Amino acid sequence: MNDQTPTIVIVPGLRDHVADHWQTLLAARLPKVRTVPPLEKDKLSLTARVEALEETLAGVDGPVILVAHSGGVLIVTHWAKSARRSIQGALLATPPDFDTPLPAGYPTQEALRDSGWFPVPRAPLPFPSIVAASTNDPLGSIERVQALARDWASRFFNIGEVGHLNPASGFGDWPQADELIAALCR
Repeated sequence: MNDQTPTIVIVPGLRDHVADHWQTLLAARLPKVRTVPPLEKDKLSLTARVEALEETLAGVDGPVILVAHSGGVLIVTHWAKSARRSIQGALLATPPDFDTPLPAGYPTQEALRDSGWFPVPRAPLPFPSIVAASTNDPLGSIERVQALARDWASRFFNIGEVGHLNPASGFGDWPQADELIAALCR
């Protein structure tokens, strides 16, 4: 008998795995989870990151819920343009606005362009999705993220003042992720 409980596939952002990040903590407590592994080289290459997501998904049987954060959201939206498998849903947390220069310490628009990140996909996603956005995210204004959610035909969820929802913003565990994933599982 095939278990139809979805496997959660974690898609980290550009900084990959951080020990006290909500995605890492979520993965540690879930029974059916896979995480897209960090890249050893070409860390900014969109093509390499989409391929890593595809390879991770190839190892999963049954339904899948994608759980992406930051740049991982854009990896998912680029992957979805040529997805070869169906996805039950996706939780897309705090996507960055790559159309606006990012703060110091993040890749420049030129580096992102050279690594294949433009144009940012704006077509509706072929699966149900929830975009969770912060009202004070330094990587994307709530208005810009709402526009992305509309373009992707995603349900929009305002998570309040949580910065970029990462340890640098004072966040480790994010219990709302469990609730949003449960909504996608229904």
